Amino acid sequence: MLEEVERWLSTRSWSLADRPLHKILAAKRGTGQSISVVLPALNEEQTVGDIVAVIRRDLVEQVPLVDEIVVVDSGSTDRTSEVAAAAGARVVHRDEILPRIPAVPGKGEVLWRSLLVTRGDIICFIDADLKEFSSDFVTGIVGPLLTDPEVDLVKGMYDRPLGGAAGQGGRVTELMARPLLNLHWPQLAGFVQPLGGEYAARRSLLEQLPFPVGYGVELGMLVDSLHLVGLNALAQVDVGVRKHRHQDGQALGRMAAAIYRTAQLRLARGHMVRPSLTQFERVEDGFEPRTYSVDTEERPPMVEIAEYAARKVA
Repeated sequence: MLEEVERWLSTRSWSLADRPLHKILAAKRGTGQSISVVLPALNEEQTVGDIVAVIRRDLVEQVPLVDEIVVVDSGSTDRTSEVAAAAGARVVHRDEILPRIPAVPGKGEVLWRSLLVTRGDIICFIDADLKEFSSDFVTGIVGPLLTDPEVDLVKGMYDRPLGGAAGQGGRVTELMARPLLNLHWPQLAGFVQPLGGEYAARRSLLEQLPFPVGYGVELGMLVDSLHLVGLNALAQVDVGVRKHRHQDGQALGRMAAAIYRTAQLRLARGHMVRPSLTQFERVEDGFEPRTYSVDTEERPPMVEIAEYAARKVA
C-alpha cells in the first residue's frame, strides 16, 4: 500500500463515535449548511418506507439535521412511490426531471437528475433496498462534511453479510472494483466499500462531475473526485453492518461489465470494441445465450445544464 494511502487511512477513516450527534448538530447550526437525503428507488416497496420513516423520525422530527428527504422513482411498477410518500418523503418520478433529455434506465441517471430537484448544500445518497436500517448511516457520512471544510465526499464503510456469513465486501467489489482501483488508481485502495450506495458529498463537487448512467456511477465518482479535489478531500466512516437484497450472479456480471467500462473510459477515454455482454442461461435443451448492452452513456456535469444554471440564478 502506498504511504500516502496509509496516511489517509489514519486521518480520513473514522467511526461513528468520532462525531457524536450533538457535535454534528452544532456544526450544522454554525455553518448553516442544508442537507438533502436522496433515495434512488426501483420497485422497493418492501423497504423504502421503513428507511424514510426512520430518517424522518430520528433526523427531522427528533433532531433538525435533515432538511429534505427525496425519493426519486426510477420507473417502479409496484407501490414504491405510494409507500415512500406515506412515510414522509417527497417523491419525484425520474421522467419528470429535465424532460427535454429523455431518461435512460440506470442508477446513475437517477442520481444525476436528483441534483435538479434537491436544494441541500450536502447531498446524502442512500440505497432504497436496505433492511434493518439505522439513521447512523446518515449521521455517519454527513458528519465529516459538516465538521471539516476540507472534506468534500464521504463514503460509508460496513460489513456486508451474505447468506448469514459475515463479509467485508460485495462480490463485484472484490472481483472487479478493488482490483481495478489497486492497479490503476492505487490512491483509492484504502476505500473499504468503493461501490457502496451510501455516501454524501457537497453539491459544489457533485455538480462538477460527469455521471455514468448505470452501475458504474460510484466508481466513476470516486475516480473523478480524486482527480478534481484530491485524496485528502475524500473520506470514509464505519457505519456498522449493511443488510440488503442481493443480486443473482448474472445481474452481478452485468454490473461488473458496466463498472469495467466506466474504468476503461477513464483510463483511455477511448471506445469499446464491443459494448455488450453475453451470458448464458440453461434452457430445456441446453444453454441459451443472452446478450445485454453495457451502459455506454454518461451525463455531463450538472453545471453544464441550462436548467440547472437558471435554477441557481433564481
